[in-house]
Amino acid sequence: MADPTEQADASAPAGGLDSRRHCPEPAAIRVVRAGEITQFRYYDFAMAAFVAILLLSNLIGAAKVSEIAGFQFGAGVLFFPLSYVLGDVLTEVYGYGRARRVVWAGFGAMVFMAFMSAVVVALPPADGWSGQRAYEEVFGITPRIVMASLAAFWVGEFANSYVMARMKVWTQGRLLWTRTIGSTIVGEGLDSLIFYPLAFAGVWPAKLLVAVMASNFALKVGWEAALTPATYRIVGWLKRAEGVDIYDIGTDFTPFTLKDR
Repeated sequence: MADPTEQADASAPAGGLDSRRHCPEPAAIRVVRAGEITQFRYYDFAMAAFVAILLLSNLIGAAKVSEIAGFQFGAGVLFFPLSYVLGDVLTEVYGYGRARRVVWAGFGAMVFMAFMSAVVVALPPADGWSGQRAYEEVFGITPRIVMASLAAFWVGEFANSYVMARMKVWTQGRLLWTRTIGSTIVGEGLDSLIFYPLAFAGVWPAKLLVAVMASNFALKVGWEAALTPATYRIVGWLKRAEGVDIYDIGTDFTPFTLKDR
């Protein structure tokens, strides 16, 4: 297969979208291999957004079950898929190695969130403070659900980033939508297959477990597809702002390292 870093047109619009008017400083895109560029303008902001969305969707949205037109779902499902969208953007723009760092940052933040929640809930309430029961209702996460959530997130996010990076090389940077949706199907599929059985097998009836798992998976993938136009714009803007288009050729895809490639 031809090396896209040698053949790609550096002046072509990123991801097939002409985003020159969306970038504050229009510039030609230099096609490079992962690890060749170490300084970026917006990478830190993308990482912060990923971790913030991840924590808030798990902390605020996870405790509430909503129903619209007879369809029941966890409120966090409306926002958690945004972390996969950002994961796609990070891998597409900055490469697998940089996305790997973000996944580990998110994983560490989730571990600390679970630890802090357990400690704060366990602290004895002061006399006259009546919010302990409500606090336990919202933040009292069982260890089983915590472990299921961490395992599902870790596997799903790394699978999503791996598929995204591999498909970019296979497609030579074309057809961005196939990568975003394809990687989400794999990542969210593994996330759902791991989380729901680990968290609720033996607690929920098997029929309900499968129904909730399938409906939430469909909703998450549907969100990804619906946000594809926004993903194109963000990817195009960032590639032009950073001035590079990174391909993971020769990248070490092990998740157990923090190196750039």
